[in-house]
Amino acid sequence: MARVLTPASPLEAWEERFSALAPAVSITEEPFTTMTTLWVDPSGPGGRAASGTLGVELPTTPSTCVTHGGTTVVWMGPEEWLVTSASPAPALENDLRSAVAPHGGSATDVSGQRTVVHLKGSRARDILEKGCSIDLHPRAFTRGSAVQTMLDQAGVVLIALDDAGTDYRILVRSSFAHYLASWLLDAAAEFTLGSQ
Repeated sequence: MARVLTPASPLEAWEERFSALAPAVSITEEPFTTMTTLWVDPSGPGGRAASGTLGVELPTTPSTCVTHGGTTVVWMGPEEWLVTSASPAPALENDLRSAVAPHGGSATDVSGQRTVVHLKGSRARDILEKGCSIDLHPRAFTRGSAVQTMLDQAGVVLIALDDAGTDYRILVRSSFAHYLASWLLDAAAEFTLGSQ
């Protein structure tokens, strides 16, 4: 008898612990987010082809991202981007590869490398500041900011979703997802104790 394999996200077992947090803190996983690494010269025809495929210009300023519909393009280096999307993985990779390959670019599906954690609430920035050395104050880290940084001992890509320091996406390697989830719950404890 053939066995049916069912995909499991790295943090699906953490849902109950996340949902027990106070309204001031919301932690949820966005499982199975499609992610593609894109390499292309942004100033050449490959960059224009990629932008046409994505429906948005590639960000060329370090530590930034752009979002169009359900797709976010994160600047990772002078000719490298991480594209996250709700689109199916093979379709995004194939579309981007077809667009940039004739111009010396490449696109590789890396969806299995990371998972996405959504951290939201009035204490979100306070939690992150316990383990992150970058300036997260809204005057410095606003909507459209995206950095590769350390959150305690986990390497992450941190994206600001608003201008108030209350809404973030954290992209973490799947192998560090449990560590990050445990750290976030511990960091949130002072804001949730006595309010459940």
